[in-house]
Amino acid sequence: MKNKKEIINYIIFGVLTTVVNFAVFWLFNRLLGKNFYLLSNVIAWIVAVAFAYVTNRIWVFESKVTTVKGILLEVGEFFLARLFSLVVEEAGLLILVDLMKFKDLNFNLFTFTITGELIAKVILAVVVVILNYIFSKFIIFKKQ
Repeated sequence: MKNKKEIINYIIFGVLTTVVNFAVFWLFNRLLGKNFYLLSNVIAWIVAVAFAYVTNRIWVFESKVTTVKGILLEVGEFFLARLFSLVVEEAGLLILVDLMKFKDLNFNLFTFTITGELIAKVILAVVVVILNYIFSKFIIFKKQ
């Protein structure tokens, strides 16, 4: 039962983290311009990882670590794992957007423009969510 609750909470907060990530990516992609999509992605990543750490620690994996040393280790592992998934996402964006020419894809859905960068980001979000769960469950917040 606890495992089911954990997975449900991970999905809920994963969706919220993804919303934070996408919103910040969209905002900075508009502010900085489409040529700076990789920088927009890094900014979105920083904001989303901070949000994800807090929610994962408190509500998903219910970390019992209370010492400063333990929390710093947990934060460090969390950010390193997320840094790895950022590298995967950045490389994936570069491949999909530039090499596979997703940047040429654009269409309107109601009043919202769907760009190739956004399509690539959705595809990579699935990969990143799976990687992040594996790291969090089995390395960062593993039960002692």
